[in-house]
Order: sequence, then structure tokens, then C-alpha cells
Amino acid sequence: MSALTEHSITLNLTLPLKDVHRKMEVFYNPLMASHRNIAILLLNSLPHKGMNVADPLAGSGIRSLRFSKELKKGKINHIFVNDMKENFPAVFKKNLNLNQVNAKNITVFNEDASLFLLNRIRDKIKPNNFCGYFDYIDIDPFGSPNPFLDAAIARICREGILAVTATDTAALTGTYEKVTRRKYWAQPLRNYLMHEIGLRILIRKIQLQAVPFDKALTPILSYSKDHYYRLYLQVDRGKEKCDELVKQHHYFLFCHHCLNFKTSIFNRERCRCGKEFAFAGPLWTGKLGDASLVHRMIRDNPFPEEKNLLELLHREYQKNRVGFYDLQALARKYKKELPKVELARRKLQGARTHFSGTGIVTARPWPRVLKVLKR
Repeated sequence: MSALTEHSITLNLTLPLKDVHRKMEVFYNPLMASHRNIAILLLNSLPHKGMNVADPLAGSGIRSLRFSKELKKGKINHIFVNDMKENFPAVFKKNLNLNQVNAKNITVFNEDASLFLLNRIRDKIKPNNFCGYFDYIDIDPFGSPNPFLDAAIARICREGILAVTATDTAALTGTYEKVTRRKYWAQPLRNYLMHEIGLRILIRKIQLQAVPFDKALTPILSYSKDHYYRLYLQVDRGKEKCDELVKQHHYFLFCHHCLNFKTSIFNRERCRCGKEFAFAGPLWTGKLGDASLVHRMIRDNPFPEEKNLLELLHREYQKNRVGFYDLQALARKYKKELPKVELARRKLQGARTHFSGTGIVTARPWPRVLKVLKR
């Protein structure tokens, strides 16, 4: 055992010599510290108070420990922390003591994640101001979030926040098309846009699972980073709101011949160059996040390592476009010299994107984009 520190918390555990894996005695992934930082920053930037928080796949419990220390006073009513590994309760309680965390508003469970979420409504003794539904649920699995979505959606309350991580990016980006269709009910497309397409496919899949509960899940923050996708969706109730969400599920059309793209309610159309579009989806074509929320996060950010990502997301969300033009892919296709990205961005009145270092999000029409490239 060795001591590891992540911001305000110290853990006693042993990391494997190679990559982390689900069979670790205590699961902890240091590469995911970034998304824990952003979760803390997001919750501190929202007006929510007195939240009942569920951490059903806690691993080492680092997220709940950090929440208890780093969230603003009054944010938390109670934290329900769970992991199915047999040694989890003992390990977590040792780390509570090690970090001198007051356990008065923390309850520890050792159950299957979905049963943990569903069973709290049946508890005979509940914490004050808790009815069995959660204000924040964090689904952070090793792989696909699919097995846990039904229980999480059933137990998230109105105006609550559902946070979801997906690390099975190979399925969502089109490496295994059959897996994408089977698990995420959509056709992927493997090209330079595959990470944005995968993120939008994932958002639609989660929204469709919530619609039968009359719950409309709208992204307030979503992004792709390293080997994972991360989403924060806010819940609203009502059939009309669900119908409005579903109206924003369209196809993404892409021309492999000229690299033009568009969204459409149809999956078969011809491009202006005469070739037939390839298609991805259906997928979410609405906003990926709330630019005003990200602005508040930037203003109050205590994590300098997250500054660049947040600034990229803020400018990207302001443009609110589906898809982007990758200058490197365009230059290669048209046998042109790669233009300076910042110069092209200004000429196209666009924004940089976090999906690609040479990508530009712009409302300018396709002929204008080609004109800038060729000049």
C-alpha cells in the first residue's frame, strides 16, 4: 500500500504496474481525475442546494470523498456511496478516517449498482429530506453505461443531474458497427468527425431511455476526452418536453467525395457534388452544453489544468453547430497546404473545437469554407 493524493484527498492503495483494470482490489484510475475536477466545478456552479447524491459505482470512493470536502457548504444533504466489491465498505471507511471526513451525512452500501439505486426508496429509515429519489447520480462504469441507465433514470428527480461516463469509445466511434447498432441504436461513421458523432449517438440513446418515464434529459455539459465520453444531463418532466427533445434526433450526412456534411431527417440524400451521402445516426442535433454555465465554471475555476478544455467548450457551445471542418483532412483531400488554424477561424468567423486541434466550428456555407482553404 502507498499513499496517493488527488487534490484534497489522500488514498492508501496500490496501483497496478500496467493499465488499471476492473479486477483491481480497489478500483482507482488517476487519469480520470480531470472529470472529477469538472464534476466538482459544475456542481459548485449550479444553484442546486441540499442535494442527495448517489455514487453507485464508487470504486475507491474518491469522488464521494472529494465531494464531501470540495463542494460548497450547503450543497450536500446526503451522499449515498456504493460499490459491489466485498472489501469496499472497510476500505472506504479507512479512507474517511484518513482524510478526517465527517461521515454524518454519508451512508455506505455494498450492493449491485442498479439494486442500490432502486432499493433506497424502500429503506425504512431514511436521512432527513430524502424521499428515495436523488438530485445527482453519477454513473461512472468501466465500459458502457448501458446496464445502469434504467435504474438511474427511474431514480433521478425533477431538475436533477444525471452524470454519465462511457469508456467504450471503440463502439461509439464506429470501430465495431454491429456493436454500435446493438448497444446504442444508431449507425456510426468512422471519419474525422467520429468523436462528435459518437457523443451525439450516446446522448440520444440516454434520452430515448428516459422518454418512457416522461423525463426529458437535456445536456448541460458534454465532451470527449482521452479514452472516454462524459455527459451531464438535466432532468425535466413532461410529455411535451420529451416530444421536443425527440424532434432533435436526426441523421448526420457526410460526403466522402468532397467532405461536405449536413443534418437531415432522411438518411438518403445526394450531396451538391452529385455523390450520395454516407450517414450516421439517428443522433442528437441539439446543444451539447450550456455556454452560460461553462462561463460561470471558467470564472470560478480552481483547477488550472481544466482551463483550456473549458475555454474551448465555451466558445464551441456558443456557436451551437452540429459538425466541424477539420482543416488537416480538407488540406489532405484537396492537396493544399494546411492553413494556419487561427487565421482560418477568423476568416470563417468560427470557433475552435475540443474534438480536434485543427477543427473549426462555423456557420459559413460549404463553398465559403472551400474558398478559404484554397486561398
